[in-house]
Formats: sequence, structure tokens, C-alpha cells
Amino acid sequence: MGPPPDHPSSPPRTASAGGGSDHPAHSLLRHRPFALLCGEQIASSVGRQVTTLALALLAVTRLDAGPFGASALMALSYLPGALLSPFAGVLVDRARLRGLTVRLTVLQVLVVGSVPLADFFGRLSLLQLYAVATASGALTSMLAVALQAALPRVVHPEQLLSANSALTGARTTGQIGGPALGGVLVGLAGASTALLAGCVAYGVEALLLLALPATLNTPAERSRPEAGSRTAALRAGLAVVRGERLLRRQVLAGAGFNLGSGAVDALFVLYATRDLALPAWQLGTVYAAFSVATVLGVLLAGRCAATIGLALATRICAVVAALAIFLVPAASLGSGFPALLSYQFLFGLSATVWAISMTTTQQLITPPELQGRVAGVLQAALIGTVPIGALGGGALAGWLGSIPVLTGGATVALLAAACLWLP
Repeated sequence: MGPPPDHPSSPPRTASAGGGSDHPAHSLLRHRPFALLCGEQIASSVGRQVTTLALALLAVTRLDAGPFGASALMALSYLPGALLSPFAGVLVDRARLRGLTVRLTVLQVLVVGSVPLADFFGRLSLLQLYAVATASGALTSMLAVALQAALPRVVHPEQLLSANSALTGARTTGQIGGPALGGVLVGLAGASTALLAGCVAYGVEALLLLALPATLNTPAERSRPEAGSRTAALRAGLAVVRGERLLRRQVLAGAGFNLGSGAVDALFVLYATRDLALPAWQLGTVYAAFSVATVLGVLLAGRCAATIGLALATRICAVVAALAIFLVPAASLGSGFPALLSYQFLFGLSATVWAISMTTTQQLITPPELQGRVAGVLQAALIGTVPIGALGGGALAGWLGSIPVLTGGATVALLAAACLWLP
């Protein structure tokens, strides 16, 4: 995730004809396309949470992956997004959005479902887990770009902050249930079988996306450029990011923050299960604590901006999120379970306020026909440092041990967050 900007530098746009409400006061809860997006966020969140937890536990407990192996699994899930998101943005602006999102989700079912199938025939390998993490990460990043571009076509511009908050809340509902469900299923039936629950969640997601308005199948970029102009189309998205000071600031601070936190996240499951000996249910509860905190962040995001100003709120939240990461290595000093619960709660609360404001400002600044490209460029820049941090953290952990790397990752994240306080 990256930091939110201070304020939009351009006025809000008018709603498009693709399903937006006629008046900003129109209730989002009664707006059917938006309600479908909320349901999609719940289903997809459950699927991703179960998938992430189950793949990590399979690698660590069944296939004996070491620190670098566990880090590589996480890095491969982010790497496709870093490489492909800008080009996915070009595709999104020119594609029939509803059909594209449905196809991406169906492919997700097939990719994740290949793991329990291979395990049933006794052919599961670490190489397959790496391939599944890579393919699943690519599909997830493309879907994220598509849905970011779709939201401004569904709701009025003045509803975007409320809509992004509501979608984050819906996503959090899945994040609360997903880790707990994954932990219970892993404990009862094994990590491989737990992935079937993820496939069911992805299937529900596909049905909800299929029910979105047919108007989303009208490409945002009405003219159909020649194939050779894709580079020029990509440059148009880059020009928006370069030309907006707030977007540049988000990219720089967010990329540095994700470099440090990526190293920590890559080692988290290995550290919690081997060094702290947390059982699966406690690990699932720790992940769920993040989701509970996200709910509070959703409720407080608007109030914080109104009370102390968006700029100060985001700077404070960035530093709090970075300081919370230090609780991860501190968990080795004793009371590991409470320490990790505190980390996830503080991090989830502060990071949520950050992310909601960032996404809303990006959507307001960006012209309608460039929503996909700008979202893709920002996503690539913000998550591009995650696999670097993950691979670097895994390699260093094999040499120095987990604690020094976790402490170093927290320090890098804090330095990046502190940059927001510079003049």
C-alpha cells in the first residue's frame, strides 16, 4: 500500500453514463451495481486470504521451504503485478470490463484448484506452488486495476470517498472471516483441502461480477487505436503520474515503505510458525486482527480528515504503521501471540486511512479514459518494491537470522514514512 495524498489538485469530474447515480446524495446501499461490487469484495477477500495462508503453510510445513523459499513464494505473488500492471491498465481502458473481470476470476478458480488436484494424485511440489503464486498474483493484480477503473463509472465522483471506504469495509469483512476460516480448515482437513474453500469463494465472485451492468462492457477509451500505439497509450498514463505532485509523492513514499514491509511480510508465516511456534488457529486470529482494525480505519478515515486535515492524518498514520512493524521482532522477547495481535491491529488501523485517501484522490485526479492506465502505473510502482524486499529479506534471513531482518525491514519502512514529514 502507499500513502494517501494531501488533497486533489483538480476538480471532481461528472459521473459517466455507465451506471453512476444521478445525485451524490443517492444511497450507495440502494445502488445495485455498487452493492454487487461490495459483495464481490467480500468473496474475493475470503478467497485471497484462504489462498495466501494455505499456500504459505503448504510450503513451510509440507514441503520444508526455508526462509528464502518462503520469501520467494510471496515475491512471486507480487512480481507479476509490478511487471504487468501498466500494460493491464491499457487493456482495461480498452476492454469490455464486465467480461474481462469475469474471465479473470474464472481463471483464478482453475489456477488455485490445481493445487488440491495435484495433491490428490500425490504430485504436489514446491515448483507448482511457485507457479500458482505467480499466476494467481497476475490475475489478482489485473482484477484490482479493472475494478479501480470500474468504480468511477458506477458511482458519482462526490461519492468516491464513501464508496472506497465502503468497499474497504466489505473487503475487511472477508479478511476477518478468511484467515479464521483458513486456519480452521487447515487444522481440520489440511492446507491443500482448505484451498477448495478459496475456489468456492472465487466462483461466487465470478457470479457477482457477471451481474454487473452491461454498460461496463463499453470500453472507456471509445476510439480503438492501432496495436502499435500501445506504447503511446501507456505513456499517457505515465504523464498523469509525472504531472501530479501528489501522485509522485505517493509513489516515492509508498515504494520505500513497501520495500521494508515486504521483507517483514515474506518472513511472517515462517517466523510465527517456527520461531514463535504459533498454532494455525492463532495465526489465523492474528490475520483477522488486521481486518478488525481495518473496519475501524474505514469508520475513522473521513473523521480524521475532517478533524485534523487529510495531510496531517496521513503523515501520522504512515509513522504509526511503520512503528507497529517493530512489534514483529519484539514478539520474540516473549508473549508472541499478543505482540503480533497488537502489530496487526495498529498496522491495519493506520494503513487503512492511508489507502482509502490515496485511491480516492487518484480516481478524482485521473481523466475517465485513463483510469485503468493510471491505476496500473501506480500499482506497479507501489508493489514493485515488495518482491525486492521479500527476496532480499529471505536471503538475508538465511544468513543473519529472522530477527535482524525483521528489525531492518521495520527501520526501512519508518524512514520512508518519515519522508512525508520533510518540507
